Amino acid sequence: MAQTILPLPPLDWLRSFEAAARLSNFTAAAAELGLTQAAVSQHIRSLEERLKHALFIRLARGVELTPEAAAYLPHLQSAFAVIGNSTRELFEPRTIQSVTIRSPISFAVLMIAPVLPEMATSLPHVQLQIETIHTPADYGERSGMLDIRFGTGSFAGRQADRLTRETLTPMAAPSLARMPDWTELPKLTVVGAREMWGEWFAAARMKPTIGPAHKFDSFVAALEAARHGAGMVLGSRPLADAALRDGSLVTLSEFALSGGAGHYLTAPSGAHLSRAEDDVRQWLATVFGQRMADRRSI
Repeated sequence: MAQTILPLPPLDWLRSFEAAARLSNFTAAAAELGLTQAAVSQHIRSLEERLKHALFIRLARGVELTPEAAAYLPHLQSAFAVIGNSTRELFEPRTIQSVTIRSPISFAVLMIAPVLPEMATSLPHVQLQIETIHTPADYGERSGMLDIRFGTGSFAGRQADRLTRETLTPMAAPSLARMPDWTELPKLTVVGAREMWGEWFAAARMKPTIGPAHKFDSFVAALEAARHGAGMVLGSRPLADAALRDGSLVTLSEFALSGGAGHYLTAPSGAHLSRAEDDVRQWLATVFGQRMADRRSI
């Protein structure tokens, strides 16, 4: 036997019921909705007939909900809230919202800054605030909703979207690349875990030479020094790709070391991102994800 499906009541009946139930008064509901008291009463009588249940107990002053109406009201209010929120999010002009991202300074300068004009076009409602960090310990000073972190993708208490996949290749200014033995060039090193010259020479099965070295606390500083001819840098790609494209740096070896690490956009596990934060997360993941795919296809 087919089940009878109760047709949905008209929206104006439901609006009159919700207002009268919330205000416990037909006259007050009519004033709020811009209707007459007779119209609100008619809407509610029609709704009661449709549902085949009384919704109000008429009192000398005001009205009181029946048990069925009291159970129905929160579901109706929740549905109205969903419709209202969806309407505002989809159709109202978006106000400018600020989104903060903490990022290693090298990634902020070499990767985020170049795409900001494109982001401004795609996400005109977002105002980005970038806070740069220099060491992993800087992340622990306060919790951040969106952080860009370097590693293999495992970050305690945080979910991660991969943005880059790093490879390392020695690079120098074109004038230095003409030297008979590039391994004798001064090494431009990055202090801390980013110092990878020993690993690169070992993987390339080459013997490193002992010579002068200049130390920097960020890759972007070492890269800039290399562009000016101060020595050779172990170039992290794709961070160094722009310098290779404009010719200010050239690779010194065909061998590239890849350890599977890269940059990730992270957020606290299970966190509820604002719409603007989620827009930024999806946009960055899409843009940099496409770049990774393009590099693999070359």
